[in-house]
Amino acid sequence: MADWGPVVIAVVLFVLLTPGLLFQLPGNGRVVEFANMQTSALSILVHTIIYFGLITIFLIAIGVHITSS
Repeated sequence: MADWGPVVIAVVLFVLLTPGLLFQLPGNGRVVEFANMQTSALSILVHTIIYFGLITIFLIAIGVHITSS
């Protein structure tokens, strides 16, 4: 049986944390901007750190597993 938990969690977090898609932290003019479809190097770094932290929590600390038969 395959464990699809890491794949699903990684894809969902990648889509949600893409800078500029839903939100951008820090924004170009404000601290947080929503749906501006632009990005900067600093926001890519911040979103990468948030992604790494959340995926570590979900996969290592909580241990999410989705199995298929």
